Amino acid sequence: MRLKELLEAGEVDEAGGDMDQAVTGLSYDSRRVKKGHIFFAVPGERLDGHEFAAQALEQGAAAVVMERRVSLPQSATWIRVRNVRRTMGMWSALFFASPSRRMVLVGITGTNGKTTVSYLLESIFSAAGMAPGVIGTINYRYQGRILAAPHTTPESVDLQALLAEMVEADVQSVAMEVSSHALEMERVRGIEFDAALFTNLTRDHLDFHMDMERYFSAKSRLFTDYLGASAKQNKFAVIHGGDPRGRELLDKVRELGFEVMSYGRGREWDVHPLEFEGDLDGLRGKIRVKDQVVDFSSRLIGPPNLENILGAVGVGFALGLSKSAISEGIARLESVPGRLEKIQSKLGISVLVDYAHTPDALERVIGAMRPFARGQLIVLFGCGGDRDRGKRSLMGEIAGRLSDLVVLTSDNPRTEEPLAILEEIEDGVRKTHMRKFQISNLRSQISDLQSEILNLKFYLVERDRRTAIRLALRLARSGDLVLIAGKGHEDYQILGAKRIHFDDREVAREELERLSS
Repeated sequence: MRLKELLEAGEVDEAGGDMDQAVTGLSYDSRRVKKGHIFFAVPGERLDGHEFAAQALEQGAAAVVMERRVSLPQSATWIRVRNVRRTMGMWSALFFASPSRRMVLVGITGTNGKTTVSYLLESIFSAAGMAPGVIGTINYRYQGRILAAPHTTPESVDLQALLAEMVEADVQSVAMEVSSHALEMERVRGIEFDAALFTNLTRDHLDFHMDMERYFSAKSRLFTDYLGASAKQNKFAVIHGGDPRGRELLDKVRELGFEVMSYGRGREWDVHPLEFEGDLDGLRGKIRVKDQVVDFSSRLIGPPNLENILGAVGVGFALGLSKSAISEGIARLESVPGRLEKIQSKLGISVLVDYAHTPDALERVIGAMRPFARGQLIVLFGCGGDRDRGKRSLMGEIAGRLSDLVVLTSDNPRTEEPLAILEEIEDGVRKTHMRKFQISNLRSQISDLQSEILNLKFYLVERDRRTAIRLALRLARSGDLVLIAGKGHEDYQILGAKRIHFDDREVAREELERLSS
């Protein structure tokens, strides 16, 4: 491909140099530039790609794409555009021959539920014979290949390259989580979406978006911008009408001219449950989709997962898939890593690991699990460092109000002092008047604790997450339910600048084994 062919995609304000050069690749990291690459000088919060433009040329870059003129060798080829990220997305699509046009591609956005919906769609697509791929928080995968996921949604160059690999591997459908960061940062520019699904909107990422209106605006762009720009013929949107922001989005999207399907628990929505029941073994029931009814049985747990199933069913019907494929796909999915994932126990207690790391997610999951606790509901969680501090007290209040026993511990403290984070969470717990129990010697006091918590609600603070998990499990008695929240599928913990291996599921299994031996 010649550079002048990419310029035909537009977005260029001015340019200089040899536009007839062959382009061998695209890069936004000067360290990865090879001979013949185009280097995109992406502005960032900490580093600005413009500062590395000359270095990229020295390493063999054919041209530099930038937003402002910088000092370059006189012989350099350069292109100035208004938005480097937007141009990078459009040119990446063109360079990789628009792979999204050759597959069914569903984008999923919202605060909670994206990962679970992607797993449900993957299973439904597989049951329908549409070889699936998934791009999301846990990993990127297709045709038996699993890749690490440094971002929920990759940068546009990497995303288009990945989709091109999927096309080469005969992938026919892709379920892709689309983060608010990706929407704001133009990572999905140039993607031809068949459908967009909205799960819900609750407080998260305000360290980046600053306020809820800007956060909602970012999420809405999947529908009002990217889906609208898609060249696909039969585009549609599936939106959770039971969510307040979903209702607001429905009003926006219905004016855009493509099919819209709403879902929710109420009968006013296009997709809703006619009847259902649930326990720790899963969910079962019937779902109405406009004038049709589909039976479902799922091993996923709790009302939030009912909503995720409704959304996936809406996509399946909008794509014209058979009811049998949709039902079979839902039934096939055994679990989603770190999303109300059950940890087997021989002690008569129920142990669940969940990714809930926002106030709404924590409240929803505690409320959903309350009916399944025959004894006490014990909740363990923390909050990440260097992130939205405003949610810490909120989450403490929620846990204190809805749980019988709360164990506060470190999540990913990053560069913050762990005890300072815990103190901010405690501010919320104290508002519920839950009593704090001081742990100085766990071995000597555990029997006293077990007798006291028969009648009183307590919270405990233990900064070391393994010790905290051990404590929560040792306090549990037969019939109790222990919810380990916040990290879910993550297999690491970030302490300062150090990243260590830590998986709540592994640790819970190890500690349960110690207790039962």
